[in-house]
Amino acid sequence: MLKDIVDVLADPVDGTPLRCADDLSRLVSESGHSYDVARQGYVTLAGGRGLNHEGDSAEMVTARELFLSQGHFAPFVEAVTERVAEVIDKSHAPEPVVLEVGAGTGYYLSHTLDSIDGSRGVGMDISVPAAKLLAKAHPRVGAVVADAWEGLPLLDASVDALTVIFAPRNPAEFARVLRDDAEAVILLADQGHLDELREPLGILGVKSGKLERMMRQAEGYLELVGDAELLEFPIRLDRASIAAQVGMSPSARHVEAGVLRERLARLPEFMDVTARAQLVRMRKS
Repeated sequence: MLKDIVDVLADPVDGTPLRCADDLSRLVSESGHSYDVARQGYVTLAGGRGLNHEGDSAEMVTARELFLSQGHFAPFVEAVTERVAEVIDKSHAPEPVVLEVGAGTGYYLSHTLDSIDGSRGVGMDISVPAAKLLAKAHPRVGAVVADAWEGLPLLDASVDALTVIFAPRNPAEFARVLRDDAEAVILLADQGHLDELREPLGILGVKSGKLERMMRQAEGYLELVGDAELLEFPIRLDRASIAAQVGMSPSARHVEAGVLRERLARLPEFMDVTARAQLVRMRKS
């Protein structure tokens, strides 16, 4: 809940600390700004800038829930959780704060919190439909709607571990909110991820050099901890799962719905596809 993580949140306008007010119906800052808490339990911290885009639509969020709930990406969530646990073990923080940027509906973050005693989660996403589910994903999650590109509405050096799973990255802001002994655990889709679906469905592929581009962006803010770890495993998907996977991805906005339905109908009942990603740990440089 928001009350459990409000001590690390900051006013998006001026960075001053926030506190709960009026039975958690508002968060207010030291400078007098006020942010209403939605009845679903999330808060939007965008300041006067507003949000540049809406993020995932309600349909994309539903597709994400369907796909992830079937455990197809379980090896990814297990790997992320293990790396976060290693980071937290080194910090010895009694109530460690785990921030997930682009948390979606909280699938990854909830698993991590279940695995780390006493941990608290800040789930941040730009999508309001996602935040409505994120707020109820776990009793120790506080859901925040914000734009990672514009900034993270958190206090300096307030986070013990930060995760990003197939989501936008802001290295300068990551470095600002990480404690000195904290790390960012980042999962990047790698070239070849779900490639078996690309040609028959005409959907977007993963461009090469993604890790190298991220390293260039992070220069001066973050540095690698060890080598990137390749995660690769097979998945057997039925047509409904394939439709959900496409529906939760950017490809949902790049292929016309009727065309996609026709292409899905031509697929075999089951397909074996390859999940492939790079798992990276980074600390402040």
